[in-house]
Amino acid sequence: MVSVSEARNLIMDNQISVKKVLLPLAEAHGYILADQVLAAFDTPPFDQSAMDGYAFSYDNWDGKTELIVIGEIQAGMQSSNILKPMQAVRIFTGAPLPTGADTVVIKENVSVTGNFISIDNRQITKGSNVRSRGSQTQTGEIVMEEGQLLTAPAISFFAGIGIDKLLVYAKPLISIVITGNELSKPGGILSQGKVFESNSFGITAALMQLNISPVSIDFVEDKEEELLGVIRNRLGVDLLILTGGISVGDYDFTAEVLNKCSVERIFHKVKQKPGKPLYFGRYNQTVVFALPGNPAAALICFYEYIVPVVAYHTKKDYLKKIKMPLNDEYKKIGGLTHFLKGKTNLETVSILSGQESYLMNSFSIADCIIQLDEEKEWYNKGDLVDVLMII
Repeated sequence: MVSVSEARNLIMDNQISVKKVLLPLAEAHGYILADQVLAAFDTPPFDQSAMDGYAFSYDNWDGKTELIVIGEIQAGMQSSNILKPMQAVRIFTGAPLPTGADTVVIKENVSVTGNFISIDNRQITKGSNVRSRGSQTQTGEIVMEEGQLLTAPAISFFAGIGIDKLLVYAKPLISIVITGNELSKPGGILSQGKVFESNSFGITAALMQLNISPVSIDFVEDKEEELLGVIRNRLGVDLLILTGGISVGDYDFTAEVLNKCSVERIFHKVKQKPGKPLYFGRYNQTVVFALPGNPAAALICFYEYIVPVVAYHTKKDYLKKIKMPLNDEYKKIGGLTHFLKGKTNLETVSILSGQESYLMNSFSIADCIIQLDEEKEWYNKGDLVDVLMII
């Protein structure tokens, strides 16, 4: 049996290689950029009007004389105009400046008489209301470094500089296997001796918090040969999660079957409550977690051990860990780390009632998991504890 800290270290020491994938820009939101990106073009690609108004040459204007308007340029048009001194063109936002122009005066600051305009704004300066070529990005420039989260603005930025694919850190492929003879599907009739299955729903929902969907979910009775076949079929994924059958009962076959599938056991059992039977192993490029069947224990193990694995592969931070003062006194047994369902307020964290590993009513309103140290037995109100925020 290993300690919680030993389990965490062994898990991270046995991770498979991080994968990168080239994604279409439209699918890259929420991923982490896996390489720096260079600009292929100047952006804007030409001197561009920032406003609706009139383009002219500031240096060839005496500051008072009317300018003659010789044409009009809309956004998206190619300009063939070549401005001479004291000439202007009507121009619209986003349109390219004609040759010879370097300044735009907004339409609200001019007076129009026939084909002539007089500029009423004496505060205008050379280059006013012009987006210069390359003022956002220049050809060959590093526009974003590896490790950046691809937000909606980042996606828009890349589209605006002509990039349609990005190399990102891939999400791991995850399969879930649920074991147990006693499990029934929610919504159906509950036969004698059966309980409604919830682990597939809880773990899938927790994965959705990480913007990941499992590639498969299998439901297996406590039959060794059936479990053996399912596990062998799923050992090609990056992360295989099993629930149930990992303790020491007569029908707890999971650890034995994993051994028959040539999964290398890294550890089995952790000095913690709940979730003591937790199993972790590896098969080639697949890491394997076998979680206890009790729903609260399964989800606590997921948040504490599996989320960091996903974060390692995607290079993203998901759950915040903080220290907070306890709002309660609490006595525990020494020798086991305790993970408790908790609720935070502005300044403290409270331990909820109903901490047994099968009870989900308190977990359903919890916003955090409180970690109490292995050897410490008595906690006073106000003692600082580690708190993992799960929402």
